[in-house]
Amino acid sequence: MRARYPLSLKIPLGVTAVGAACLAYSAGIEARSFRLRRVTVPVLPRGMRPLRVLQVSDIHMVGGQRKKQRWLQSLAGLRPDFVINTGDNLSDPEAVPEVLDALGPLMEFPGAYVFGSNDYYGPRLRNPARYLMEKTSGRHGLNGNPPVVGAVHNPWEGMRDAFDSAGWVGLSNTRGRIKLGGGEEIALTGLDDPHIKRDRYDEVAGGPEHDADLPLAVVHAPYLRVLDAFAADRYPLILAGHTHGGQLRVPFHGALVTNCDLDTDRARGLSHHEADGHRSYLHVSAGCGANRYTPFRFACPPEATLLTLVERP
Repeated sequence: MRARYPLSLKIPLGVTAVGAACLAYSAGIEARSFRLRRVTVPVLPRGMRPLRVLQVSDIHMVGGQRKKQRWLQSLAGLRPDFVINTGDNLSDPEAVPEVLDALGPLMEFPGAYVFGSNDYYGPRLRNPARYLMEKTSGRHGLNGNPPVVGAVHNPWEGMRDAFDSAGWVGLSNTRGRIKLGGGEEIALTGLDDPHIKRDRYDEVAGGPEHDADLPLAVVHAPYLRVLDAFAADRYPLILAGHTHGGQLRVPFHGALVTNCDLDTDRARGLSHHEADGHRSYLHVSAGCGANRYTPFRFACPPEATLLTLVERP
């Protein structure tokens, strides 16, 4: 005989079942459903050929993530003109070799990178509700919160050395240039991670280098102070990551949090940012990973982005 439950029990049991099913889907299926997002951005000078830029971000590699490794390797088949890595490659101190294996085919192309907090420090178990609390209080990362104590230090130096040896340009509070196969020069200005207050804009201030074919700005976490500075200095395009696109999005509503002070409407994808009367394009990657302690994605599949840069109107 089938057990009968009063209505007062059926409702919470049903909610629990639906919640469990959503968690199982978000961790077991969607978090492994890798996608390529394609975006066109009109930022090039007149007469310049289109350029294809592959942005990878927030890999959060954990040992044994073979499907993610194979997918990242496969992106080399896109044959981009250059690659931008916007940080948070690690979620496991032992995963540096797997990151380098996954990105190895992409390191055959010109590229540049910045690091995020999870490149420097190992992940910590925390209550996911804290992201909502931090949004309410306006305190994110080390921006208004006390310094991290007892953090695990990742061996990021080996990853940096491998990127540099491949010819990728490190952009931690510095400028750099990429020369492409067609002879074009890209002038890049980058910052270290604002989420942990490593950004030093005064060291790169002054605006784009106008003798290059295209200037770009690169940062891991899209904090407003950084976006304001880049836009005021008239960079045509800013590339960032960090937000995971909200990671758990509500269908027909969008992201609930960004883990920084960027508004949730711009948690992923292409938008604009204005400061001092100047407007820049902003692209925020939703990334292709998640913290090992919160391996869930819902209505926000993991992604990389192929940006096709075309002439300005």
